Amino acid sequence: MTKPSPFRYFKTSPEIIRLAVMLYVRFPLSLRNVEDLLHERGIDVSHETVRFWWNRFGPMFAAEIRRNRINRMRAWSNWQWHLDEVFVKINGETHYLWRAVDHEGEVLESYVTRRRDRKAALKFLRKSMKRYGQPQVLVTDKLRSYGAAMKAVGNILKQETGRWLNNRAENSHLPFRRRERAMLRFRQMRCLQKFAAVHSSVHNHFNQERHLYSRDNFKLNRAAALAEWRGLGAA
Repeated sequence: MTKPSPFRYFKTSPEIIRLAVMLYVRFPLSLRNVEDLLHERGIDVSHETVRFWWNRFGPMFAAEIRRNRINRMRAWSNWQWHLDEVFVKINGETHYLWRAVDHEGEVLESYVTRRRDRKAALKFLRKSMKRYGQPQVLVTDKLRSYGAAMKAVGNILKQETGRWLNNRAENSHLPFRRRERAMLRFRQMRCLQKFAAVHSSVHNHFNQERHLYSRDNFKLNRAAALAEWRGLGAA
């Protein structure tokens, strides 16, 4: 049975929709910035149309990227994870965005909670390990909630803490922080959870780590990532 196209009820071409979603999620641009960039290319859409496309297709594209990545990861051992939490204000109230990052700097999981206690850390750990399996090493800061949660799941011997050991996770917050400033913060907890999940998948897809290899290989990998993006949602 042929899979129905998710673009079948839209008059706009799928290429334009993919371009608008990529510009909004990948780069620190507002909805009106994306509208102006598309207008320079001769595409006349409003910023509300860009908002609707992002809400409709962003999670679908991210789920497809994540599904492909998980299938590739199951053939390899999970060596080292870095866990950290970042403070996010929503309507003046502090929330916590928990993030799991692998040894290559790619974000594995994002989870938003109102508290930073053992219950929240345990739920975050179980959610991550259910999707990606058991890592060999878990690097965290000295927050006691991590130790209590790992004792509950039996990973206490795999935990490592120390100064500068968790810089991989700390640096992974920077793209999200830049994007958060462009969006002028978040207004709802579910909006933060939705955007954090989509942004992490898109960032992983286009993060080519250009400092690790030559310019020629970087251009090949960048072209492959863009070609794969243009095939998302295809029937």
